[in-house]
Amino acid sequence: MTRSYYTPRGGLPAQDERHYDPARFTTAYAIIPAACMSDIVTSFLPGWTGCRAWIIARPLSGFSETFAQLIVELTPGGGSTTPEPDAGAEGVLFVTDGTLTLTLDGAVHQLTPGGYAYLPPAADWQLSNDTDATTSFHWVRKRYTPAPGIEAPTAFTSHDDDKTPVAMPGTNGAWATTRFVEPTDLRHDMHVNIVTFQPGGRIPFAETHIMEHGLYVLEGRARYLLNTDWVEVGPGDFMWLRAFCPQACEQIGDEPFRYLLYKDVNRHPELTL
Repeated sequence: MTRSYYTPRGGLPAQDERHYDPARFTTAYAIIPAACMSDIVTSFLPGWTGCRAWIIARPLSGFSETFAQLIVELTPGGGSTTPEPDAGAEGVLFVTDGTLTLTLDGAVHQLTPGGYAYLPPAADWQLSNDTDATTSFHWVRKRYTPAPGIEAPTAFTSHDDDKTPVAMPGTNGAWATTRFVEPTDLRHDMHVNIVTFQPGGRIPFAETHIMEHGLYVLEGRARYLLNTDWVEVGPGDFMWLRAFCPQACEQIGDEPFRYLLYKDVNRHPELTL
């Protein structure tokens, strides 16, 4: 199946352009539009070569509390033999463009657009771009939270095309989630899924819950409720929602609206700040 995954290319808007909306940073949510992901906001990472990254979320007072999310671009020959600096961190990779070579516990995997990998804490993994074209992928990182009597998850790879989206009850498939981890698997304390709204699909109520969210629009357009504000979002836009921020969605246009979704799950809430 041919799918579309938006990938930033950098550069700078021309001087006769204006891209101010819907960039927002509030106490309940933030929006980083695709147009904001220019060359001047990228970072270079220690231990990596041929790499630049858009860091679109990180733990910060008043912002993301549980995760970091990077969009990483690797030029031909780029990569890292020591990619993760925190032995307690778990991660998910999701490829949007090109081919990424992942060496995981000694086994080599070729991840193409739609390719997915889960990396448990202290995993032995390396990355490289062994092609003659640029490769781009999302890297979601979270400090793993152990739970008594529950073993840590194991590494795995998958692909968007290999998973059948699970329709929400009563929606006739208009609202569905591609799940790479079973919700009842208590080893996992985060989910990184893909949510799809077909034309006419919507979240018909204001979701308000404990899970923090990162949402990156892979394709399509929608009107999204963030706290008290309705905004229009499209390919390449990123939304962060703090815990308990009300949200809803109404797909618009002829194309499916799809986004990569992070949420923290399956753990008791901390009782201290």
